[in-house]
Amino acid sequence: MRRRSLAPLLAVGVTAMLAPTLATSTATAAAAATPSTATPSAAKGALDRYVQQKPQWKRCQADSPAEFECAKIKVPLDYRAPEGKRIDLAISRIKSTAPGKRHGVLLSNPGGPGGSGLYMPLGMQEKLPKSAQQKYDLIGFDPRGVGQSSPVSCGLEPKEETWLRPYKKETFDKDVAWARGVAKKCKKKAGDRLPHITTRNTARDMDLLRAILGEKKISYVGYSYGTYLGTVYTQLFPGRTDRFVLDSAIDPARAWRGMVQWWAEGAEPAFDRWTEWAAGRSEKYGLGDTPKKVDRTLWDLVAQANEKPIEVEGRSVTGDDIRSGMRQAVFTPKEATEGVVELKKAAAGKPASGKKLAPFAGSEGTTGAAAAAAAEVPSDNVSASFWSVVCGDNSAAWSRDPESYRRDAIKDKGRYPLFGDFASNIKPCAFWGKSAEPATKVNHKAGALIVQNEWDPQTPLPSGQALHADLKGSKMVTVLGGEGHIVYPNGNACTDGTVNNYLLTGKLPAKDVTCKATADSHAAARKNQKRDLLPGSPLPQRAPDRF
Repeated sequence: MRRRSLAPLLAVGVTAMLAPTLATSTATAAAAATPSTATPSAAKGALDRYVQQKPQWKRCQADSPAEFECAKIKVPLDYRAPEGKRIDLAISRIKSTAPGKRHGVLLSNPGGPGGSGLYMPLGMQEKLPKSAQQKYDLIGFDPRGVGQSSPVSCGLEPKEETWLRPYKKETFDKDVAWARGVAKKCKKKAGDRLPHITTRNTARDMDLLRAILGEKKISYVGYSYGTYLGTVYTQLFPGRTDRFVLDSAIDPARAWRGMVQWWAEGAEPAFDRWTEWAAGRSEKYGLGDTPKKVDRTLWDLVAQANEKPIEVEGRSVTGDDIRSGMRQAVFTPKEATEGVVELKKAAAGKPASGKKLAPFAGSEGTTGAAAAAAAEVPSDNVSASFWSVVCGDNSAAWSRDPESYRRDAIKDKGRYPLFGDFASNIKPCAFWGKSAEPATKVNHKAGALIVQNEWDPQTPLPSGQALHADLKGSKMVTVLGGEGHIVYPNGNACTDGTVNNYLLTGKLPAKDVTCKATADSHAAARKNQKRDLLPGSPLPQRAPDRF
């Protein structure tokens, strides 16, 4: 993606830097959340009623822990017109277990865009050492437009939510019609709200929540998309940034088309690593005794499935399903190898393990629908909020010419055979409205700790390194050999110890830290990607089509 200008909100950052000590006051919160065209006095009056809110905390659910409390507050739909329409922000908390040792509040976000964060305090309670639970009130929230925070909907059918589509000449016109149709539905059903469901506005909501809670600063743990949300907050409000942990990081210059394309680019070195791994164990797995032969085995299966889909427990697996499944599988060589072994069996008409072949079985786009139904929100809420952010954060990143997507998909399928055409094919953003404001250019010295696995399928290592370069005051923890998406906690004393020490003391490491993956940390990474799907669980599932 392209680098971007922050000029329209320059006054926002200036106010935040000049007046961090006044951060809890109405005037400061208002000035920081209002465009540069408004005067501080006007901003103060407009946001007074928001800052003065007193959350009515109550037990979240009858069967949830008594200490886990929920409330709702109001935030402006449009921070440029805070006296206008208001929307709900669902928030939650678990208070410090030792008020005398309390340092402040710790907000968190699980990823997405479109991920519910209301139950994150329960997840953080599991993750954090007892000493950190004494330090912080754990604060969760559903980002605007998500879950219980005035959820958006486009009225999409499940089949319309399947969005990572391979390029084919004969189906491209249908893909264009699908992308145009999704954008049209979203505009018709939620057009007045979509321009305001953005990362920048969610960051402003976080700062308004900070002011309502009476805090001068916030600490934060963000995963995947949550790293971008946290990064944008540090850019808009650097003086209010305390201890920020950014785990599995988004490259802010590539939000968002370029981050989807990272999935294709990052898969190629992982694929090469996989062929070497499988070749070195040819006697056990029989996929080939050289990387070239392993490569040939995989592509022969793709070709066979293109001619006639391979039947796996009543489902048909196409060559495109294999490519899409391998995109993520190769980041864990053992699981990828075992999956291809089973695929060979199925291709030969022999019984195969459906469980090990799950990554290749395709999807119907119902993941978000199932989660939303459980939370009594619109069935397409995950998709609707996802597109609101991915398209609305930076419309300039998305071409308006459908033919440019055709050209990119053809070119990138050649460059990145596993997934290049999936990543670069047309998306609804090609027909979205223009962003309400420019995307965020990140370049400052606020402190943060970036944590990254070397082999991450969703946010590849170069993405985390790019964020590290943008955040001049950051330090980075790299887990060499680390597999999977999401690091902390992973049972590795090096990584967990570094993160915990920062959260407890506020002191970043003197220099970047390199840790080595362990068997336990690999297992923890896989567990992080396979959590329950229900919004009532502490963390949502790490879907392969989300950040």
